[in-house]
Amino acid sequence: MKVLLINGSPHKDGCTFTALNEVAQTLRKYNIETEMLYLGNKPIAGCIVCMKCFETGHCFRDDAVRKIQDRLAEFDAIILGSPVYYSQPTGQITSFCQRLFFCKEGDMAGKLGASVVSCRRGGASATFEQLNQYFTISNMPVVSSQYWNSVHGFTTEDVRKDKEGLQTMRSLGENMAWLLKSMETAKQHGIDKPVYEERLRTHFIHD
Repeated sequence: MKVLLINGSPHKDGCTFTALNEVAQTLRKYNIETEMLYLGNKPIAGCIVCMKCFETGHCFRDDAVRKIQDRLAEFDAIILGSPVYYSQPTGQITSFCQRLFFCKEGDMAGKLGASVVSCRRGGASATFEQLNQYFTISNMPVVSSQYWNSVHGFTTEDVRKDKEGLQTMRSLGENMAWLLKSMETAKQHGIDKPVYEERLRTHFIHD
């Protein structure tokens, strides 16, 4: 079992990393492998809806998005992490997720998803909800915690003092570990993932 944690902050070892690392430490306690992906502090190109990925299975741009698209089968769960920018996730993680999920929405089904946000003061719940939208459109069970998954602080030292926030991260790790192990047990006993109907796509223009 392996979990991909995506750090969408431009600061590699900042507040968002501190929150994600708390989750990762809990997962590793249960021998669940983790991988932290830092998106960096340079722009990530957004999706231009060229539809080329529908032909090739990955984005035409050879960057971090494409690398994860090609490795997606390795991961049983994905955790998205972002600081709050004007009650929204960062541009880096938004562009990353839009391209990743647009191409690989069908391959996401059955993987677990969770979001983690960090903020100085406000906007955490709005950012948290926006990140969760990627999971809830992709047949991904969303893992919860004892509170909405956020930590508060302007610096990493501040976040380390947010005892409730860090406990929320650990509880998230506990829940994700339990669900991953439950899914593995179900698989061993012949309980397969759901089989879905062919996807219907409609619009609202009528004759």
